[in-house]
Amino acid sequence: MNRLIGRLPKVGIRPVIDGREAGVRESLEVQCMDMAKAAAKLIEDNLRFPSGEKVECVISDTTIGGVADAAMCADQFKREGVEVSLTVTPCWGYGTEVMDTNPLIPKAVWGFNGTERPGAVYLAAALAGYAQKGLPAFGIYGKDVQDAGDRSVPSDVEEKIIRFTKAALAVAQMNGKSYLSIGYSSMGIAGSMVDVNFLQDYLGVRAEFVESVEVLRRIDEGIYDKDEFKKALAWTKENCKEGKDHNTPETQKNAETKDQEWEKVIKMTIICRDLMIGNPKLKTMGFGEESKGRNAIMGGFQGQRQWTDYQPNADFTEAILNSSFDWNGIRQAYMLATENDCLNAVSMLFGHLLSNKAQLFSDVRTYWSPESVTRVTGKELTGIAENGIIHLINSGSTTLDATAQQTDENGNPTMKPFWDISEEEVQKCLDNTKWPPAVREYFRGGGFSSQFKTKGIIPLTMSRVNLVKGIGPVLQIAEGWSVELPEDIHTILDERTDPTWPTTWFVPRLTGKGNFKSVYGVMAKWGANHGAISHGHIGADLISLASMLRIPVNMHNVEENDIFRPASWSAFGENIEGSDYRACENYGPLYGNK
Repeated sequence: MNRLIGRLPKVGIRPVIDGREAGVRESLEVQCMDMAKAAAKLIEDNLRFPSGEKVECVISDTTIGGVADAAMCADQFKREGVEVSLTVTPCWGYGTEVMDTNPLIPKAVWGFNGTERPGAVYLAAALAGYAQKGLPAFGIYGKDVQDAGDRSVPSDVEEKIIRFTKAALAVAQMNGKSYLSIGYSSMGIAGSMVDVNFLQDYLGVRAEFVESVEVLRRIDEGIYDKDEFKKALAWTKENCKEGKDHNTPETQKNAETKDQEWEKVIKMTIICRDLMIGNPKLKTMGFGEESKGRNAIMGGFQGQRQWTDYQPNADFTEAILNSSFDWNGIRQAYMLATENDCLNAVSMLFGHLLSNKAQLFSDVRTYWSPESVTRVTGKELTGIAENGIIHLINSGSTTLDATAQQTDENGNPTMKPFWDISEEEVQKCLDNTKWPPAVREYFRGGGFSSQFKTKGIIPLTMSRVNLVKGIGPVLQIAEGWSVELPEDIHTILDERTDPTWPTTWFVPRLTGKGNFKSVYGVMAKWGANHGAISHGHIGADLISLASMLRIPVNMHNVEENDIFRPASWSAFGENIEGSDYRACENYGPLYGNK
């Protein structure tokens, strides 16, 4: 169930037709509407929201043969909550007279590749009109000619329709929601210095700020569901087993103190969730204002150092909320960033909206060269790890889904949307996670960090939005795989950092050029200390999304044939990465100055 305020966006299908009556329009009505129905079926059969609901399409009540039809369609779409526009046509239409002119709605045009009617000619004319009016639109055109009576959707067209729609729905879902900053700047990390103008201008997201003391107030004054706390405490005691205490004997806490810390981190988890999305139970307790939440589609917890010098860390809170399950069962993951790194939260949200899956939050901590691994362990890296590995590790905050204890239809490790996860898989994720007491050199206030390693080889995409003065936001992307190292290598390398934290060993896909000539090059050119990691290779989807938001991509290893941006990007030069920068600068942020 959608837990945020506001209806889920719908996809509008606009069947454009030749408006000449007395024979022409009438002969095309069925074919034109069938094309719209085929596009709608494709989308509805293949796409769901991260909250689980199926995507709904709205087809224009009438084919669109002129400006009056276009206006009626726009009015219908406004009434029915359409926030994504896909125009389809098998024939000629009157270019600017029938186009969608809403500048805030992502748009695409599918022109049928057939010889009997010039759908491709309309596509070219329409895209020229959109470019001239400054309304970027994606062009979709099958590579193979189809017969006039062919109602199928070619595979290359399917791929582009799905890629466009996923990215466009991500844009629509962010608009009007909030980023919740619990606390503010953490240890001087620039990404945690929340840029309210970036959020508003590029994503349509408002920034909401709550001081960390509000968490303490709610704990002290009992502003949380007591029944849920009891349930959560029992579930945690049963499923979240403490790991080895790596603190020195003189700094280790006794069992009573640890029990108190467990109770507090559970309350923190409930309260942070309530701050994000609200909780109607609080209203029945007399806390009407607190019951409403902040309509936060993502958030961040400041943590270090002011909070963690004094209180238990939020590793448990972040890890549980970022997972696809808790004491209430299997549900959609939340996006809550460690150290209030807003830019990493944004990157996590991008991955979540495109994949429907929980996301990893990690330090991009260490590049291990093959030579260094051999020197330290006496062993050699083999297989896809032979060129080196990157250690993704952070203080216990990443999703427990990243244990990769879920399995696909062939029994291979994977991560799934929450509706495909079984209770047995949840239990395996929990059973393969331990919770060592936090190392008090880092966390004076205590707490517990999750400890696991990602199982097997699973496809991953690491991404990160960075803000660069003079440019604005840029996005970097690295597709690759996790690697499960032999235990004797893993243990030696892992314990050199902090053995109480979760580990994912990552290998980016090398291309032999640019920043992807080597694993070292990827690590060296990564733009921040954090990365957001999504299951699957979603780099092409991220590129399409970034173009809609006018965020240029400064680093990626996606195949050129898979890159899909608005048609007008080609007018900004032949080099596709340079043209991306120029196009984004020309059009400006989606919601800026609108």
